Amino acid sequence: MEKKKRDVLPCIALCEGDIYPRVITCGDPARAEKIARKLDDMKCLAKNREYHTYVGSWKGIPVTVTSHGVGEGGAVIGFESLCRAGAKVIIRVGTCGGMQKEITAGSIVIAKAACREDGVTEKMIPMSYPAIADADVQRALENSANHLQIETHSGIVLTQALFYPGLLESMVRLYMKAGVIAMENEVAGLLVVASLHKVKAGAILAADAPAFELVGVEGYQPDENMVAQAVNQEIEIALDAVISVEIDE
Repeated sequence: MEKKKRDVLPCIALCEGDIYPRVITCGDPARAEKIARKLDDMKCLAKNREYHTYVGSWKGIPVTVTSHGVGEGGAVIGFESLCRAGAKVIIRVGTCGGMQKEITAGSIVIAKAACREDGVTEKMIPMSYPAIADADVQRALENSANHLQIETHSGIVLTQALFYPGLLESMVRLYMKAGVIAMENEVAGLLVVASLHKVKAGAILAADAPAFELVGVEGYQPDENMVAQAVNQEIEIALDAVISVEIDE
């Protein structure tokens, strides 16, 4: 059936009901395709801007895979659209910079919550509203990692609006003292948007290096082999987790 223009969610170029309710999302469209190729009966639903969406099945259960691009502004549009399109559980598979000594290149982080320094969600809901991972999703990620015998670190992450440092003094070291374990750019938006839509959400992140703001341009030198291995591991963890979360279908 031809889609009516008024029914299309404009940025992701999909209609309500086009996607399966179990969703894996990541920033890089190439990574989304890589994840999707692991699915049985995979097909591409849409490619528009940074939002590339695929469907298929993992171990017999239907799954959607989509990309959201880099940075919270565009990512929140994608998350909002996914919720409107029918998502019931969303897991972000991404990368991060370590903020504690135990989070080194190749470490895998499961986000329990996110500090909302993203620059977007403050326009949606007061800053006193927390960005917390759904307990069922966090448990599913931890159980999946344990089953696969992959070590992970669970904790609070910092969602930062900036990638490159600006002229203003950074708050990163303050958050380090508070025990925040990693920094990235999109988790807070996912957790807030999903919570507002009563959608279960969480995130798993592969550390590529110490946080960029701590080491600068010259010090930011990810070990590509270690990061690639960690990304492959987090994908397996996320796929097993997303099909195990109980949802109303």
